[in-house]
Order: sequence, then structure tokens, then C-alpha cells
Amino acid sequence: MARIAGVDLPNKKRMEYALTYIYGIGLHNSRLILDAVGIDYNKRAFELSEDEAATIRKEIQENYLVEGDLRKKVAMDIKALMDLGSYRGLRHRKGLPCRGQKTKTNARTRKGKKKTVGAATK
Repeated sequence: MARIAGVDLPNKKRMEYALTYIYGIGLHNSRLILDAVGIDYNKRAFELSEDEAATIRKEIQENYLVEGDLRKKVAMDIKALMDLGSYRGLRHRKGLPCRGQKTKTNARTRKGKKKTVGAATK
């Protein structure tokens, strides 16, 4: 099993899709990485040699921000918005959508379980 950036890649997947299991690498970046190291997209993860896995690891380490470092950067960016007191920071602080979505009927994922107001019980 290939282990790259602390993530076990699924063995039976093609490499272009297996690399997307790493946080911060989507399909486009996956293809760019494979082009840079000269590995075929159709090669399966279990078919990788140690040398090929090492070259992929090196390419990702040198040119991409992934996994823990990227998560830390995103968290710090959100914290900076909240500290600034910007509109987006306030929305993050309140746990509401911050990209302009309507919240009257939707946004349950961000707002949490419904809290019924005004339904007085006798």
C-alpha cells in the first residue's frame, strides 16, 4: 500500500484518482503531479514501485501545501478574519454561512438542529 503525505492510498484506484485522497490535492493537481514525475494516470496504486512513490512524495513536499499544514493555514486564515471583525469573520463566529447563501429556510448544516421558537406548550 502506497503511503504519501501520511495518507494510505487505495490500492485498486488509478493514480490520478488515488492522489485525490490527500487533503489539498484535487484531480487537476493530481494530474499535474503525475505529469511532473512522468507516471501514467492509468497506473494503479499497488503497481507503484518504491522509487515512483518516493518521487511523488518529493514532488508534493516541494511544491504543494497538503494535509496538516494546509489545515493549519485554513484555520489561521479563518481566525484572522474573526480577529479582524470582518463580515465573513462574524459569520464564522456565529456559525452561519459566510458566502451569501440564504438562511431563512436552508443552512441547516451550519445552523444545526432546528430550535423551534414560539410554539408554546400548555
